[in-house]
Amino acid sequence: MDSITQAVLGASVQAALLGRWQGRKALLYGAALGTLPDLDVVIDYGDAVANMTYHRGFSHSLFVVSAVALLLTALIRRWRPDAGYSGTRLLLTLWLVLLTHVLLDAFTSYGTQLLWPLPTPPIAWSSVFIIDPLYSVPLLLAVLVGGLFGLRGRAARWPAAALLLSSLYLGFTVAGKQMAEQRVEAAMARAGIQAERLFSTPTPFNSLLWRVILIDGAQYHEALVGWFDDAPPQFVSLPRGAALAQVLADSPQHARLQWFSGRFLRYDEEDGQLLVTDLRLGMTGYHPFRFPLAERNGSGWTLLHEAARLPAERGDLARLEVLWRRIWQQHPEVPLQAWAADLGQR
Repeated sequence: MDSITQAVLGASVQAALLGRWQGRKALLYGAALGTLPDLDVVIDYGDAVANMTYHRGFSHSLFVVSAVALLLTALIRRWRPDAGYSGTRLLLTLWLVLLTHVLLDAFTSYGTQLLWPLPTPPIAWSSVFIIDPLYSVPLLLAVLVGGLFGLRGRAARWPAAALLLSSLYLGFTVAGKQMAEQRVEAAMARAGIQAERLFSTPTPFNSLLWRVILIDGAQYHEALVGWFDDAPPQFVSLPRGAALAQVLADSPQHARLQWFSGRFLRYDEEDGQLLVTDLRLGMTGYHPFRFPLAERNGSGWTLLHEAARLPAERGDLARLEVLWRRIWQQHPEVPLQAWAADLGQR
């Protein structure tokens, strides 16, 4: 999730558990600790593919954050002890601040390596968009109330109430994901589509409209599914350029992307370069992670040993308005075919 959300989540957890003793300082301590795992972004792993796929790695491991919580507890109890609360309560607080950060990240589409250093694929439950105001606003309000009025009396209940509300919202997003996948699977059976892999994720800034991707050999299908739809989802079939993947058989960057993305990749040849796109992230036609991994020369293709990430576009307000209308009305359909075609024109 975005840094602001992680900060207010950490602040809310620490305020709920230690605000009685630490007062407003609990908000500051929790916010700082809650953003700690994301400091791995300052590490340069060598190229753009490595920077993408090693982010949310060791610093988001359940094993590492548990060890960090133990270490911090030992240091604090030695140098800054507080007789008001036990070491067990302190350990639980620090552990939950770090744990909620990495678990919340796993609810997004990116991929979080919760079990590092085990060589398991990243976990992406993909039920929440990376920025979701409905999740973040209750936590932000609780932090603002705590900052203005302190953590005494009724104000002390706000962090716990906000955490409960945000957790219930996460449950709602999981239900939305199941709804979308069930409707798509029923539509697949009627259409005779036998996809190799299925991935569902919310459309930007909401959890009411879902984007579902089906990998089907040389092509992929996309569909939008909303809570208020009254008709089966309609599939749009798009070329994936899968044959170009053979060019990258010896590319370590490509192998790393396949592992990280679950093979939800698209391949395009543009201006003499072979571009690889992670289809899971962003929105149709606007995918932030695109990498040139080979370039064409007179004798064929040459692998690029240091991958660079293409400049990412954020889309435009007009398309967000189209998606907003699609939440409430299934027709007219969103022009996914045209949006996907735009990907090869930038």
